[in-house]
Amino acid sequence: MARRPFWQQLTSARGWSGSLLAAVLAGALVACGGGGSSPASTTPGNGGTDPLQQEPGAPVMTGNTAVDGANWINYRRQQVGVGALARNAKLDAAAQGHSDYLRINNTITHTQTAGQPGFTGATLGDRLGNAGYAVVRPFAYGEVISATSSTSGFYQAEELVGAIYHRFVMFEPLFREIGTGAASSTSGYTYFTADMATSAGYGTSVGRGKVVVYPFNNQTKVPLNFLSDNESPDPVPGQNEVGYPVSVHVDITSVLAVQSFTIKPHGGAALTVRQVDNASAGDPPSAAAIIPLSVLAAGTVYDVSFSGTVDGVAVSRSWSFTTK
Repeated sequence: MARRPFWQQLTSARGWSGSLLAAVLAGALVACGGGGSSPASTTPGNGGTDPLQQEPGAPVMTGNTAVDGANWINYRRQQVGVGALARNAKLDAAAQGHSDYLRINNTITHTQTAGQPGFTGATLGDRLGNAGYAVVRPFAYGEVISATSSTSGFYQAEELVGAIYHRFVMFEPLFREIGTGAASSTSGYTYFTADMATSAGYGTSVGRGKVVVYPFNNQTKVPLNFLSDNESPDPVPGQNEVGYPVSVHVDITSVLAVQSFTIKPHGGAALTVRQVDNASAGDPPSAAAIIPLSVLAAGTVYDVSFSGTVDGVAVSRSWSFTTK
């Protein structure tokens, strides 16, 4: 099963530190600890053409899962407006070591067990330290992982963006660096890990009283659905196929409060949604999302409206996107 992100916040006179973890089983699923259905040979990256290559301004696909995954994460981050992350060889080493551990032990987890083959550190913090990545306050770090039958890094990263808890991690504005790793098993599954971090300072801040959103304004070819059972706990209990999540993000050092958050087809009525935020679900205080309870309509313009506060400063945004 996929694991829900872990969020931790510590404050001190020297600044803020925190960690964010998320894991997902995207595409063809693997049961926790092994097993699952057979990989699909038509999955992008296994001999087929990945349609994500046709996205306007998309990076050039190299065929290296780890490289392409990092490039796709940066592609989406830049579209959102939080900036690209610099590749860091030590983060690459930590991420690759964890992907190798997942492959060798046929599992999906953020925690490694000492004595198991491929062990590189029990926690993400341990693995970063063992790879030589120094964590100095103020700092933040996070990890997302997936296992799919696709070797496409574009596909792996895009599936993670669609999973709302993972998106919260991937679009954190204050990260500055990224490392990725991938490992494929003989059974046909590829384990992808992305470790994102900042140390001794932060990346570019969204700013007080400001937010970034996804899907972003005027985005096209937005997916219609999301399979919520791929995350645990389920963000939409009792229902698997739902509409594509819409989210609002601020700096991890800030608190976002939602007053109103709606989505509707252009000229139509507001959709019934499940709101995912710190107040309703105990999720990160710096992000919020709404998940439509019905699959979105194809080729349709949707209008989104958000109002709330960031650290007590009023903020409102209205924007639109178009589905596939």
